[in-house]
Amino acid sequence: MPPLRPADRCRAWRARAGSAVAAGVLAVAALACAGRPAPAGAAPRAQHARFAIPASARQLVVVSSPTYDPANYLAKFQSFRRANASSPWKPVFPAWQTEIGSGHIVDVRREGDHATPTGVFSFGRTMYGNGADPGEIHEAYHHLVCGDWWDEDPYSDQYNRFVHVACGTTPSFAAWSEALWTDTKSYRYFAVIDFNDNPTVAGLHAPGSGIFLHTWMYGPTQGCIALPVPKLLEVLRWLDPADHPVIEIGTRAEVGHVPPAPA
Repeated sequence: MPPLRPADRCRAWRARAGSAVAAGVLAVAALACAGRPAPAGAAPRAQHARFAIPASARQLVVVSSPTYDPANYLAKFQSFRRANASSPWKPVFPAWQTEIGSGHIVDVRREGDHATPTGVFSFGRTMYGNGADPGEIHEAYHHLVCGDWWDEDPYSDQYNRFVHVACGTTPSFAAWSEALWTDTKSYRYFAVIDFNDNPTVAGLHAPGSGIFLHTWMYGPTQGCIALPVPKLLEVLRWLDPADHPVIEIGTRAEVGHVPPAPA
């Protein structure tokens, strides 16, 4: 497996001292269980409400793997479109490999565990990047500048939000957060995956923040989904808010209700 680049700081978080330590031990134990396959005879996970595709969605991205801990932190990336809620899903792009988090895929995530969360999520209405405006995208594009942060401090009032401060200013949430404009590799371009949003759960048991679809890392991310730039741009230009796109992440058992994309 190619070496992990340190550029991706997506999800980095320092554990709080004191009572947070004990809670962290419990969280680790919970995560160990969360990543295990369902017992034999269990109902297909795709039937779970968390994996229901909204009727309004006409664009669907599916990230899946045979198990919660795929080899080399690589999963399958598929894309589909349908005319309406009663129409069948039809593949759009070929099936691609995508990088996932070093904490693998989990059903129950915690801030700082570097895992990729399962479920169905919408995409944010703004795309970001350190690269020049790619053009032909349907969303607003924000070219990152000095002072652009993603707040990942679960005790901050702006937790799991894009925040701009004056260039050269160190915000109170900086120690737990990402200076987006400094990461020109993994954040060349990215879309926000609306995980832990509406409502945002903060505090000691926060499930995490800043889950993105971003640029290829040549190794595991710390919770995000990553594609090489040419493929990433194809997807970013394809996503259209008018079609209410969503991304579904999980094991094949959890997302097994969609047709296979061509190899």
